[in-house]
Amino acid sequence: MKASTLTMRVDPVLKAQAEELCAEMGLTLSTAYTIFLKAMVRTRSIPFPVTADPFWSEKNQKYLAESIAELEADGGEEHELAEVE
Repeated sequence: MKASTLTMRVDPVLKAQAEELCAEMGLTLSTAYTIFLKAMVRTRSIPFPVTADPFWSEKNQKYLAESIAELEADGGEEHELAEVE
């Protein structure tokens, strides 16, 4: 069977990091993509959990923007950070 070419755009830094990690595992990026695609077809899903980080939600970003504006307007009150053991 003749292989097909897959072309995609990806951040060059991310690509370099992925290539380095793959090399540490004795893989090429192409082999890693193939493993991913085979797992996706086999499981008929993305083969790892895909979840939304609530920090980036529109509601939370609006809350943070309002809180920052309030702090900037009122000056806020500075507190020392608690040390975590």
